Amino acid sequence: MAKRYRYAFAQQKQAEGGIYSVVLAVISFVLFLADVAVSFFLQEYVISQALIGGISICAMLLAVYGFFMGMFSFSAENRIHSFCTAGAIANGLLMVGWLGLYLIGVS
Repeated sequence: MAKRYRYAFAQQKQAEGGIYSVVLAVISFVLFLADVAVSFFLQEYVISQALIGGISICAMLLAVYGFFMGMFSFSAENRIHSFCTAGAIANGLLMVGWLGLYLIGVS
């Protein structure tokens, strides 16, 4: 009878930076939705303009930080990088979207 070899593979975990990157992308998108809601419901108030700008800047900075966190977490060894990929792509798209909104507002 042939000898059977049994291999045991270590369970790999997700890279922590990738998980944080996805969480930051979700937070940035939720802040975008909050920004749209504030601008829709508080159109006539002057204070809403400052609130909209503050929410937008915070969400844009979160997207930038999440993008870099997702990119740097690819260097983690023996980890699964699917959340890193998803977080980097989502935050990259959010960064482009926020930059587009900013440039539309400036022009």
